Amino acid sequence: MAKNHRSSHKSEQQLEAGSDRASPILHQKAREIQPYGKLTRMPIALDENVRAESVGNLNQILADTMTLRDMYKKHHWQVAGHTFYQLHLLFDKHHGEQDELVDTIAERIQLLGGISLAMAADVAETTMIPRPPRGREEAPVQISRLLEAHELILKEARTMAKQAVEAGDDGTNDLLVSDVIRTNELQVWFVAEHVVDVPLVRAANA
Repeated sequence: MAKNHRSSHKSEQQLEAGSDRASPILHQKAREIQPYGKLTRMPIALDENVRAESVGNLNQILADTMTLRDMYKKHHWQVAGHTFYQLHLLFDKHHGEQDELVDTIAERIQLLGGISLAMAADVAETTMIPRPPRGREEAPVQISRLLEAHELILKEARTMAKQAVEAGDDGTNDLLVSDVIRTNELQVWFVAEHVVDVPLVRAANA
């Protein structure tokens, strides 16, 4: 009996030893390899102070873009009323486009040697966009919140684009103008037209 027990235990050990390299290494911890706010050296022909300014600006745009993106998803879920179907689809489309912007901005920050904001708590501390209530709001109020958020992002993006040009950071300028500004301008147009007060069936004074 004892011999069988030893044999079984030995077989288990052999099985475990044979799978060690294929087993995940769990509960690992270590110091950060790069603290937030510190830049790595990147051979992209831009001075560190230029890269630092762009990283700071882009992290602000990133936080606000992530907030706007999430607001679109909130409104996509919670929209109500006779324009539900149209707004439900539009809000989700704009959420997807803002999500693409988030990735583009974050990758530019990393490319510049910085650290991009990522976690919700950090975004909430940084964003300039007012936090909406947890509850459900009427569609015109949802749209007003979205338009105000877009305008805030557009104002800061224009200012930051000029700063990037003056500093010689053409890549950041191109991202802000070609991606952030143009995407937000187009979305403003599509959303703003939903709060134009025109008759649905009978023309005014008809």
